[in-house]
Amino acid sequence: MKRQQGFTLIELVVVIIILGILAVTAAPKFINLQGDARASAIQGMKGAIQGANSLVYSKAALKGEEKKAFNDTVAPSVDIGTGTPAVTHYGYLQSTAAELKNAMDLNISNTTTDKVDWFIVEGADGSAMATIYQAGSPYATDSTKECYVTYTPATSTETPKYEVKSEDC
Repeated sequence: MKRQQGFTLIELVVVIIILGILAVTAAPKFINLQGDARASAIQGMKGAIQGANSLVYSKAALKGEEKKAFNDTVAPSVDIGTGTPAVTHYGYLQSTAAELKNAMDLNISNTTTDKVDWFIVEGADGSAMATIYQAGSPYATDSTKECYVTYTPATSTETPKYEVKSEDC
């Protein structure tokens, strides 16, 4: 009786076919990891702004600054421990790169040529809606792509609004 020394051609073909079937069914789950990561980062940015706003508002309320606009005669501000007080707008963060960078220790800029992790398209002033997007996201090259978070600061009657758009990440 002869002893078998390896796999037959049929066995190898069957294994290759099985591996091919597994690759075809599993590959789509791993193809868009970059898009999923960007969408998660956008959600994380929303949560980070909300968290920072909760802390800033708490400090503003304790100081009695929560009913003042950023452009009042004496600008309302709170000490957040960074060495630079956060100038608030009705107790919450303004929608500017400078205020978000100060309050969140965030690598953000309103100039697209800067080498940063995040960019912000600021409104007319710190009380207007701003769009925040990650460097390298589809929005960076095509502003019709939805891969960003919008932050609308508080008003005298409403709390801030946060909206995530991650359809095209």
